[in-house]
Amino acid sequence: MVSTINTTNFEKGRGAQFNPKNKFLKQEYVQEHIESVDIWEQEKKETEYIFDHSKNVVNKIESPDVGMQLSLNPYQGCEHGCIYCYARNSHEYWGFSAGKDFENKIVVKKNAPLLLRKFFDNKNYEPKTISLSGNTDCYQPIERKMRITRSLLEICLEYRNPVGILTKNALVLRDLDIIQELAKLNLVSVATSVTSLDEDLRRVLEPRTATYQSRLRIVETMAANKIPVGIMLAPIIPSINDSHISKVLKAAADAGAKWAGYTVVRLNGAIGELFKDWLFKTFPDRATKVWNQICDCHGGKVNDSRFGSRMAGDGKFAELIKDQFLLYCRKYKLNESNTKLNTESFRRTNQKQLSLF
Repeated sequence: MVSTINTTNFEKGRGAQFNPKNKFLKQEYVQEHIESVDIWEQEKKETEYIFDHSKNVVNKIESPDVGMQLSLNPYQGCEHGCIYCYARNSHEYWGFSAGKDFENKIVVKKNAPLLLRKFFDNKNYEPKTISLSGNTDCYQPIERKMRITRSLLEICLEYRNPVGILTKNALVLRDLDIIQELAKLNLVSVATSVTSLDEDLRRVLEPRTATYQSRLRIVETMAANKIPVGIMLAPIIPSINDSHISKVLKAAADAGAKWAGYTVVRLNGAIGELFKDWLFKTFPDRATKVWNQICDCHGGKVNDSRFGSRMAGDGKFAELIKDQFLLYCRKYKLNESNTKLNTESFRRTNQKQLSLF
């Protein structure tokens, strides 16, 4: 099916092809007449990093259908450029666009480790699992230089607080030493998102992410080191990757994954117009069909905020996806047990200091 991919009019290495208007800004600068020199300047433009000094870095998750209690995102915006990413809308709170800005204006929270210590040292804090990448990827390319995520893992080990990691970047393997130590105390689980095994599709759907084989290597490595590991087949997009469910789950199980989850694509806020632009440019032969099937999964709309149904969708097509997913999870023996991380070993540094390495 992916043989009809069209990238003729695409900016290489980017998911979003334009900047939609930020709904929170009353005024904006626009370029009405684009000259050839402007195109050249745009092509050579590199990613910009904005250093933020937040006062808080841990977010309490109120949504009842997310499966997380606390999240921490050391970076806002994401260079990976996944066109469907639900986190794009959050970039508007920073005064940027959910489109190109999300991919090339990255907010870096340099003081995140200090703030996490402060959070753990609060006498009223009761230990819960901290989810890294609840919004944007904690192992996106800038992490190689900044090492903020590594520092956060060191602090979780020091305080013995459980942590969950979700990433599309094989850079997580750099921190295997710390993850192994966390696993010895049952303080960590790792997951990677695998939406397909087709590299041609990945290059347009998730242009700056690690290859699918690299992500399966994450699973293999974690499983070999007895670290709880699973995958997210997310999102499933009708007539794009829904036919890949069986192959993805089999590859994940063969690599050592013990569990799998999924979501059906939903296009809230600015993501709708970004995805539609991408869809009709990339898959012109089936764009209308895909768009209508997404609508069928969400009560006639592509945007869905209903708790309980927004992730998995509803309607006949969503039921078909769900049935396939459950069938192949059973076939490949995924989700046969639950991983419950340890919250009993938590200790504050003023109780006992721990030297890591």
